[in-house]
This record gives sequence, C-alpha cells and structure tokens, in this order.
Amino acid sequence: MIRQAREAPWKVWNELWRWLAYPRVRLLFAMNGIPWGRGWRIHGVPIIQKHRRSRMSFGPGLGLRSSVRSNPLAPSHPVVLTTWHEGAHLEIGANFAMTGGTICAAERIIIGNNVAVGANTIITDTDFHTLDSKQRRLESTGGSAAAIVIEDDVFVGMNCLVLKGVRAGKGSVIGAGSVVTTDVPPHVIVAGNPARVIREL
Repeated sequence: MIRQAREAPWKVWNELWRWLAYPRVRLLFAMNGIPWGRGWRIHGVPIIQKHRRSRMSFGPGLGLRSSVRSNPLAPSHPVVLTTWHEGAHLEIGANFAMTGGTICAAERIIIGNNVAVGANTIITDTDFHTLDSKQRRLESTGGSAAAIVIEDDVFVGMNCLVLKGVRAGKGSVIGAGSVVTTDVPPHVIVAGNPARVIREL
C-alpha cells in the first residue's frame, strides 16, 4: 500500500473516494429494490432509472466506474442503467465491468459472465423514436425494440454503440468506436461502422 501510494497516488485517492461514496451507492441500489452483491466495486455514483414494473439483476463481482478520475479514459458521464418500459428486463452475470456509458433496456438485455465494456459505450435495445415523421409528431417515443444478448467473455471496446437485436457470441471482441447492428459470431474481432469481422481469434 505504501509503495502504491508513492508510485501511483491516484489509485489511493480512487479507493478513498470509493469508500466515501459507498453509503450513497448502497442506498441507491436499495431504493431501486436491487440487492447488493458479493464483491461489488463501484467507483462514483451510477445513475439507475428503473421502471417500477421491470427487472434488474446483477451477478457477483460487479465493477462500475462512474467517476472521471477512476479510469484514465475518463468517462464522459456516470454509468447509466435503465429499464425503460414496464416488463423490461436487464440481466447481467458475474464479473461484469463497465466505465461510463449507458445500458438501456426497453425490452430485454442479457449479458453473460466475464464481460468487460470500455469507456463511454452505449448498449440499447430500442430506437427510442419511430422512423415515421408523422408518428414522431404525435408521440415522442415509440421506436421499435429487439432484445440484445451478449454472451460470456465478450470484450467491448470504448466508444462503441451496440444496437437492438444484436447477439454477440462468446469470446468475441468489439473494436473501439464500432457501431454494431448485426450479430457477432463467437471468437472473432469485429470493428468499424457498421462493424464487420476483421479476423478470428
């Protein structure tokens, strides 16, 4: 600890700020009816927007970094976890890690075990707004939605956008800055806009 304080003092400050925020973070999860899990490490205070008639669940080892100082990539805003509509379901497995960014489930987002999501990535299963201009004038929301599944051991790079209906196969890697609109096969690297297979792993 003394060596770390001498060589990387910011890590000591990160731990201090994590513990200072701990009561507020615990209260936030409790107020949303989410039981506290084993081995959770949460830096900064995330934003939770949970519909009263929706479900959110998180496995052990959850790691969320919402503080700008908690990661050299400096999240542009806190982690946002949202279940947008009645009946929406957000389920995240063990050892999930995310820095900044947003996960928004209007229908269903399922994320497996040992998934890491880079800074400022957005994962959303809804278009939010309809494509029909006349309908948009009548209703500000109402876009289509389709479930997202991210299987075990997936790594999503920073500043990515994962859109509705996508399944990311086990062990795949999504390169930084990618826009993912179609399924990702297992054990490949995809990158680009739209994301395409670069090579197998």
